[in-house]
Order: sequence, then C-alpha cells, then structure tokens
Amino acid sequence: MQAALDHLVVAAADLDAGAAWLEAHLGVPLTPGGRHAAMGTHNRLLKLGPRLYLELIAIDPEAPAPGRPRWFGLDDAALKEKIAERPRLIHWVARCDDIAAAAAACPEPPGDILDLARGDFRWRITVPVDGRLPGDGLIPSLIQWRSPVHPADKLPDRGCGLMKLEGFHPEPKRIQGSLSALGLDKALALFPAEAEEMPGLAAYLRTPDGLREID
Repeated sequence: MQAALDHLVVAAADLDAGAAWLEAHLGVPLTPGGRHAAMGTHNRLLKLGPRLYLELIAIDPEAPAPGRPRWFGLDDAALKEKIAERPRLIHWVARCDDIAAAAAACPEPPGDILDLARGDFRWRITVPVDGRLPGDGLIPSLIQWRSPVHPADKLPDRGCGLMKLEGFHPEPKRIQGSLSALGLDKALALFPAEAEEMPGLAAYLRTPDGLREID
C-alpha cells in the first residue's frame, strides 16, 4: 500500500476572518475554493507544490446543516473553542489509487467512504460516522480523486512549499502503525507527547517572506 500526502487541513471559525489571518501570517493570498453541500462547509486554497495544497475550511453559515456530523471534527465543541482564537492546523489528507484497499489496510478504521463533488472535482473520501478526526488528527483521512485534474493543478503558484510536517501524540506507536500500513512513514515526522499534552500537528512552510509555521 502506498499513499501520498495530498493536502493539509486548517480550520477556522469564520472563513473570511480565517483567510485574513492566514494571509497575513504567510504573506500570500489564498484562492477561493467553493462550497461542500454535503458537509455544510466552504474553503479557500493555497498551492504548496505539485498535487499538494493547503485547505482553509470553515462551517458555511449560509448552508443548511448536513444530516450527519461534519467532517474533520468541525462540530466538536472543543475544536470550535480552539479555532475561535485563530485558525489551526487540525488534520491532513492522504491520496491513494484504491481507497477501499487503503482503508482496509489501515489498522484504525478511517470511516465511511463517501462520494463527493465540488464544481468540476469528483472524489471519494473517508469520513468517520461521528465526524471525528482519525488518530486525533494525526492519522490522515484517505482520498481518491476521480476527476482528471487535481485541485493543485489549477491553483496559482504563490511561491510556497511544504518543508516538513510534524505530529505529536502520547501514543506514537499506535499512530505509526497506521502510517506504516499506508506507506506514509516519511510523510509525517512523529514525536511522543506527554500524556497531559494535546495531540497536534505542525507544518513548516517556505514562503516568499521566509519560513512560517502553522500549528
């Protein structure tokens, strides 16, 4: 099984305010994305390389609530409190050619496989029934693109790139087991965290203004 890092997920309480904060932090503009009707969310995007991008996502206040918990834990009260302060890097998504086989190979079940669309893009993605973040956000959601063009292919190059993605968890061996099963050992640098510390991610991005961290 061989998956690859597809995109980073940064959550915001409000899309416009979150975009303003992130653009000021990185020194580059984000590109409008669109709406996800099935999840009641909307996003903006930033190219980080070939077939690699950052997604800023937020609950869409104009969309009706979906009939199931939203993806990426966006309905979770603790996460809502956390992102009320500022946007946070909460998760990552890994691309694969056979999502059913990848999901079956993962020691921790990644959730239901949903068929979704936004504009010209079509994809299949794993979403847990309760909407939680797999592995506290450190085990990636799985995605299989069904449209011929990847979203990053259509994004303008702002001169940004991902230098390193780090993860911190009190049970690193458990997380590592799932990453190894998916062939993602080198995609995430995993470190042990103290039991009382919250699991989390940190990404180091190359920007025109120098190195920037997002956590």
